[in-house]
Amino acid sequence: MRSVLFVCTANVCRSPMAMGLLQKVVSKEQDEWCIGSAGIWAENGHPPSENTLTVLRARGIDIGNCRSRQVTGDMLETNNLILTMERGQKEALKAAFPELASRIHLLSEMAGNSNDIVDPMGHSLIDYEHTAQEIEQILSQGIKRIKKLALG
Repeated sequence: MRSVLFVCTANVCRSPMAMGLLQKVVSKEQDEWCIGSAGIWAENGHPPSENTLTVLRARGIDIGNCRSRQVTGDMLETNNLILTMERGQKEALKAAFPELASRIHLLSEMAGNSNDIVDPMGHSLIDYEHTAQEIEQILSQGIKRIKKLALG
């Protein structure tokens, strides 16, 4: 089983967005995947932001039942691939869980880059759209690497 955990800050914008977008990419093989999201500073139980839901619905993706959760060691241990949105998140997780460092990567690294995905929280719907497009591009370019690393 392939497993991926997307991690951002509050788990209401970027990581649930990336989760939904990857679920769509691998929808034909969804039984082979476990895809989740969490946040480093997340408060448990919050729904995705309205703009996150809007940009995903426009793509035929519904994550309305998703709720925010704070990342835990158990989550990291049970996922073969952990993808963060920012370099600081990657380094924080590697420092806190050095035994899992080989599983922790920056999302953009899957497409051969090392840039942060800007947090659209509190910004316009257009900013959320730009974030979704950036994540889609990374997933498209990096899907082979994601599939390989997600196997463990």
